[in-house]
Amino acid sequence: MSTTVAESVTLWERVRTYSPPSRFLPVIVTFAVFLGMFGVGGVRYEGFAHPQVFLHVLHDNAFLIVLAVGLTFVILTGGIDLSVGSVVAMSTVIAAKTLELGWPPALAMLTVLIAGTLLGTIMGLLIHYLDIQPFIATLAGLFLARGITYLISVRSIPITDETFREIAYASIPLPGGHYTTWLVVVALSTVLIAAYVLARTRFGRTVYAIGGSESSAMLMGLRVALVKVGVYAISGFCAALGGLLFALYLLSGYSLHAVGMELEAIAAVVIGGTLLTGGRGYVVGSMIGVLVYGTIQTFINFDGTLSSWWTRIAIGVLLLVFVVIQRVATRGPR
Repeated sequence: MSTTVAESVTLWERVRTYSPPSRFLPVIVTFAVFLGMFGVGGVRYEGFAHPQVFLHVLHDNAFLIVLAVGLTFVILTGGIDLSVGSVVAMSTVIAAKTLELGWPPALAMLTVLIAGTLLGTIMGLLIHYLDIQPFIATLAGLFLARGITYLISVRSIPITDETFREIAYASIPLPGGHYTTWLVVVALSTVLIAAYVLARTRFGRTVYAIGGSESSAMLMGLRVALVKVGVYAISGFCAALGGLLFALYLLSGYSLHAVGMELEAIAAVVIGGTLLTGGRGYVVGSMIGVLVYGTIQTFINFDGTLSSWWTRIAIGVLLLVFVVIQRVATRGPR
């Protein structure tokens, strides 16, 4: 009996004095903000805290989650990718136009993914081998992708393909009478795969090493070139996949889709705890950052009297707060 009591006391002491590793603190803070916002919404608005509302937030932001995953890889290396919003628009237009021409849906989707990955790879090659600043290279990619959308079509192209519409409208039953969609399944699967790659593979460890110090990573014999180009290829692939989800969400392709979406995704990644200087962050944190963004939009929808611009204001405030926290946390002694 005394042994059992001693073990219980020891366990309680461990729980009471437990302090999570500092690298997890930004994600924990973001998660706390998310839970707090949902809690306040649940108190203020009837039905806000219903599980189906949370599932709707996931559905409405599935494409942004995928976009944030790709950007997390890039930002972890200390880079940036401004082209992802334009790649989303390009992807919707390519998908809509090829389906309009009678292409099989599988071929249309494959074409979209190849186009996004190819553009990302080209930008990665320019950044690493020609030493072009990521801001400039991806800004060029932004204009290129947006220009391609205008060349394909300047009008909105509705998607009437039956397979696309079935996927878009299909619901997956969950316990308790709730349901979700394939968009959510794809987004969460992307997060899980990316989390595994970053945590359990040599590629992922090299991503963090480059963000910590690229010169040190090279001295350690890591494959810096492959990984630096690879993260932009991944970002391009995720942007194309996000574009497909966006096309399924709106069932249309349009050259003016996703204007400014790259800034929303970058903001979500930073709010999720990823350092803009690279080397620290998690895709789960980026997903929670997107959920914070989606929860703010849900607040506005439930209130009914607030302008949609309050979403921008709230995200701007949160972004500034998290950047200041990052700066204070990473600044050495003066």
